[in-house]
Amino acid sequence: MIYKRKKRDKATGKMVELPYWHYKFTRNGVQVNVNTKQKDKQTAREMESAKRTELAKGESGFETGSVPTLKQFSARFIKGIETRCAEKPNTVDFYKRMLKTLLTFPPLANTRLNRIDEGLIERYVQHRRAQFIHRAKEAETGRTVSPATVNRELATLRRALHLAEDWKLIRGLPKIEMLAGEKNREFVLAANVEAKYLATAPEPLHDVAVLIVESALRPGEALALRWSDVHLDPGVDKKLGYVQVRSGKSKNARRSVSLSARANAMLRARKQNAVNDLVFPGDSLEEPFLVSSLDHQHAGVRAKLGLPSEFVIHSLRHTALTRLGDSGADAFTIMRIAGHSSITISQRYVHPSNDAMEAAFEKRAKVEGTLLGTLEKRSERESAQVLYLQRTGA
Repeated sequence: MIYKRKKRDKATGKMVELPYWHYKFTRNGVQVNVNTKQKDKQTAREMESAKRTELAKGESGFETGSVPTLKQFSARFIKGIETRCAEKPNTVDFYKRMLKTLLTFPPLANTRLNRIDEGLIERYVQHRRAQFIHRAKEAETGRTVSPATVNRELATLRRALHLAEDWKLIRGLPKIEMLAGEKNREFVLAANVEAKYLATAPEPLHDVAVLIVESALRPGEALALRWSDVHLDPGVDKKLGYVQVRSGKSKNARRSVSLSARANAMLRARKQNAVNDLVFPGDSLEEPFLVSSLDHQHAGVRAKLGLPSEFVIHSLRHTALTRLGDSGADAFTIMRIAGHSSITISQRYVHPSNDAMEAAFEKRAKVEGTLLGTLEKRSERESAQVLYLQRTGA
């Protein structure tokens, strides 16, 4: 209840309102009565609502004052990421960069984690989308921050809040919706362009590109391979060799991927000159070749051939998966090969034609027809046996 107290004026004897708004309510048999010291009614109402929320949090085992702000929580969050992603320095760097951007918006940085809601997140999104891109030593480009960039920042905020919930700092999470309009990397390398690309590519880009195009590995997965993960000879009851991917973006990334004849031949030739267990050693020979260095080589080849900027290293994997889909592989098979975390991602590589869909029905009809014929023959045999038994009296 929001109200103003009244006081009798000694001079006139009349009751007059005092300037400040009060609120009062009863919770669990205890009356709460507070002078807000505010002359604005709406502000006083918001203070009452905040007090009710604070009391509710306390009753649920959460002391509002003990919940850190996003800024206060940032160091613990990064330490958690460093522990969980110790073998993925690029992932750690990614979260550090995204979190740094989130903290540049004071309303978000200085809000306690349990007070971050959909309204505040929407304010952040609007703030970021209204910003213009600035580049070092260049004037303003006039381009706003892309949906993809904002989505990566929102994903980081979601990860931070999930960890805070796991660590019992908050209970319940706001709904974080990603922005629409994010451009997917749809560039597919044509066969004739692939030949020119490989002819121009230096090592190890050439061999890495062959492996990715043939096996659909992620660039990081290819560079992390060790010879102990490579099996050039087929296993028992198998026709192809394979590589073992031991880690990746998710648990689904751990998988075995078959090697085509071209990938197998490339790896056999490369193994003859191996200096240690690394398939693609870097300059120090003790660590794998860096993805950033591979990107640098790729950018040089792309510029030399005049290929579009949409053609990135990851496009080689996209090309491999697209070719698998065009060859008739179903979404579940592509999901296993690619190590996708969701069938939804794999589905975009499958585009069945009308002929393919008709063939599926024909195949089902054939199977059902065969099954029906088998059942009819079995029924005929059983009927004949019964008749024989009746005649012989057995």
